[in-house]
Amino acid sequence: MRRFAAVIRLRPEKEAEYRALHADAWPGVLSTIRAAHITNYSIFLRDGLLFSYLEYTGDDYDADMARIAEDETTRRWWALTDPCQQPLDSAAEGQWWAPAEEVFHLD
Repeated sequence: MRRFAAVIRLRPEKEAEYRALHADAWPGVLSTIRAAHITNYSIFLRDGLLFSYLEYTGDDYDADMARIAEDETTRRWWALTDPCQQPLDSAAEGQWWAPAEEVFHLD
């Protein structure tokens, strides 16, 4: 199992919309995430920053992420959630959620 964390800014005027979307996340999006070997997935919010954490149990992360990106239901979901988000200034060119470095872990 591999752990991944990432950060992105939440546009303040979109917070209610973002919360409402995730309070009733689409089953098709959730099943696509599960099929990509993602478990224990959470998104946290603090001071305008969204922090995501997930655990990946598959063997080919890049291929599984590509399958998620190709899924039509997920793409329609992103069309609603992406306008709520703003990449960090420190994100690489073309990067949406900026990966966070793990500096400590305790099992």
